[in-house]
Amino acid sequence: MKPLFCYVRNNFIPADQASLLIGDLSIQRGYGIFDFFKTLDHTPIFLDDHLDRLFHSAAQLRLPIGYTRETLKAILNELQQKNNIADSGIRITLTGGYSPDGYSLSEPNLIITQQPLLFPISAECPKPFRLVTWPYQRQLPETKTIDYLMAIWLQPYIRQHGADDVLYHHDGVISECPRYNFFLVTTDDTLVTPVRNMLKGITRKKILELAGTKLKTEERDISLEELPTAKEVFITSTGKHIVPVSHIDGIRIGEGPSRIGESPSAEPAPGPITQALNQWLYQLVMPNK
Repeated sequence: MKPLFCYVRNNFIPADQASLLIGDLSIQRGYGIFDFFKTLDHTPIFLDDHLDRLFHSAAQLRLPIGYTRETLKAILNELQQKNNIADSGIRITLTGGYSPDGYSLSEPNLIITQQPLLFPISAECPKPFRLVTWPYQRQLPETKTIDYLMAIWLQPYIRQHGADDVLYHHDGVISECPRYNFFLVTTDDTLVTPVRNMLKGITRKKILELAGTKLKTEERDISLEELPTAKEVFITSTGKHIVPVSHIDGIRIGEGPSRIGESPSAEPAPGPITQALNQWLYQLVMPNK
């Protein structure tokens, strides 16, 4: 199998030969940002939106990217040609650079990697998730940083509670999952998503655009008390698009049966709004399918 290439510090090199010095602030202090997008049939999906967010995150952390948008696109195009992966995930990471004292900002290091897409994109929703809640507020929540300390630390807790991921809240107000944005459908079929204290994902943006012409939508605070009455809940990400949610803290969402002790065929089907949005999003990124 031919080695994949990556881009590190102005050079294309085989990924298995890539390295950074231990003085980089990403290693010393966990300081850096990233963005992630996918390609389908060699076509970058929502690339300009992702670059908008990358430049925003870099500005928030005072990290000069050192490349124009067009130069970055040219680098991404060359990386795709070298690796020749039709359906892939591409991650752009910008670190704090080689700090002279392990604390001060320096010239950032740019790293771009590409891997085959782990999760196939489908017009059908994937298996529902179970979520467990945890009180936590990320630092600089509108910035896509490399800091996933709490999310990784909570993995044993998530498994102990039979869940697939964690849902953060602060003072009883829901914000996000570590890698997903949160949506619920109210009893009057209004689509609602949090408005603050979270990273505004690109898929979230596209869902709101798609739903805006067909459904009533609201961006507002969502309290924990609203969860038991939600008709549908789902989470969104670049990698998986839309993932239905069947339970939160053991409470069943909507009318689906419990997953505990049930056969896979007994799992609740995604709600009609969740299914429709997933199909609309699929048609947007795969118009020829």
